[in-house]
Amino acid sequence: MTDIEIKTRSIYDQLSPAEQKVAWYFLQNLGSVFDDPIAVLAEKSGVSQVMWVRFCKALGFSGLKDMKKNLFFQLSQQRAEASAPSMDFLDTRTYSSVEGIISGVEAGALEAVRSTAQIQDAALIETVAAKIAEADTVRLFGVGASGLVASDLYYKLLRVNVNAVFCTDLHVQLTYITGAKPGDVTIFFSNSGNTTEILELARAARERGACVVAVTKYGPNQLSELADYVLPTSSPELQFRSGATSSRLAALFVVDVLFTTLCNKNYSTVAKPLAESYSQCSRHHA
Repeated sequence: MTDIEIKTRSIYDQLSPAEQKVAWYFLQNLGSVFDDPIAVLAEKSGVSQVMWVRFCKALGFSGLKDMKKNLFFQLSQQRAEASAPSMDFLDTRTYSSVEGIISGVEAGALEAVRSTAQIQDAALIETVAAKIAEADTVRLFGVGASGLVASDLYYKLLRVNVNAVFCTDLHVQLTYITGAKPGDVTIFFSNSGNTTEILELARAARERGACVVAVTKYGPNQLSELADYVLPTSSPELQFRSGATSSRLAALFVVDVLFTTLCNKNYSTVAKPLAESYSQCSRHHA
């Protein structure tokens, strides 16, 4: 799957209904995008030419020509490599067997990690890791399934003696945001980027001068607009959503990359606490 397809899936919910028609047509008819001029594409997709231009700009391109050029380059690269089999991402109610569920969940998990890896910015990850290493306190925020991801990073940071705070209780999160200050790093987890409680907390962090990092799905959303740094995720949840499955795995992947970068760039500092925490826990192995 190309970066352009991944970005299209990621921003689908933020597009207007007309732009969504363009996105859906584009995903289903990649070949004709090269063959047909914009007037024909507009007619076939049932929208105006303006909507096609807006769709391309939403993806970060200047227009259809720019998008076609980038898409051609990416598809050419893929043809030169071993192509992976196509995958269908089905909602849980559509499965007819447990074997199908196993295959479908596997496909979703693999695609979430693969597509999220493709849209990462190495320099940005290194910058955020440096901010964490220098922070007075790292304050983590997330509710529901996103809270599980925040917990995972919290436990990892404890292993390397980073002064981090997290609690799954939202009221506790509302309490410890009041202590945020310049020199702190606040990290917010929200797949949608539009969770009311997380937005309230992010605004409070900005008001207090703390660094704001967002781990959220690629594309425009309210949390991204509030953040100083955005670590994007991508998952194959374009239309059907019965629960946070592949999106959770995508966020966990970002956490693992961020934590590994932190350790790699500060190995002389983290090596001792990592070894000591391993030694302490290993005593309890049967």
